[in-house]
Amino acid sequence: MRTIKMTIAYRGTRYHGFQRQPNAQTVQGALEQQLSRVLNGQTSVYGCSRTDTGVHANEFVLHFHTEREIRCKNLVRALNGYLPDDISVLSAEDATSDFHARFDCRGKEYLYRIHCHESKNPFLTDLAFHYRRPLDLEKLKEAADAVVGTHDFHSFCAQAKPESDCVRTIYGTSLQRDGADVRIYIRGDGFLYNMVRIFVGTLLDINEGVFLPDAMPGILAAKNRLAAGRTAMAHGLYLNRVFYTDEVTDSRFGHL
Repeated sequence: MRTIKMTIAYRGTRYHGFQRQPNAQTVQGALEQQLSRVLNGQTSVYGCSRTDTGVHANEFVLHFHTEREIRCKNLVRALNGYLPDDISVLSAEDATSDFHARFDCRGKEYLYRIHCHESKNPFLTDLAFHYRRPLDLEKLKEAADAVVGTHDFHSFCAQAKPESDCVRTIYGTSLQRDGADVRIYIRGDGFLYNMVRIFVGTLLDINEGVFLPDAMPGILAAKNRLAAGRTAMAHGLYLNRVFYTDEVTDSRFGHL
């Protein structure tokens, strides 16, 4: 029995997240359908993470098991021939028999894209959040830096119970501007439900003066979702990179 590690990218607009659901269109469901077709037998895949409805992935890692002897290069070509245009297989390789896409993951990097301009960009519909106000990145960098380190992120989780373990380590953040395109990166050992979207939403509230730039430590200390800001729209969010080595602590952001 072979264990195959596969990396995919997808545009999440048409999907109710990655994870298979009985009465909804999901990335996992679409992928398993075509993978089973290529391998001529029912095949289940195991993903590195879940993503919400409308969220995208530049890099998403999964694994599955098969007894077929098909070459990985041919598997990628065949699967991409059947998959819809909004899902692409980037690579496939044989992994060790005990490899697990989720449990072996050392960390993830998320990207949030903002189109910061008075006018909307029709080419970024559902791919970036349209924000009409000017963004003061220097002010927001001060706030973003405050979440770096190991903290209890109860305030940044949409569904956390008081007894939930919400301690996570954030290795770094980066805010970058290229014209009207603003990109917010955050990298850590794990993320809670809606954590990145609440983090970005809180930055936007800081930009608008709802919170002061030095409010982040107090928001973290409150351990209360009501202490943080809005939840940013899903369509600006991307799972950008997935790490299985110590590279996760690298200070560079984006695709290298």
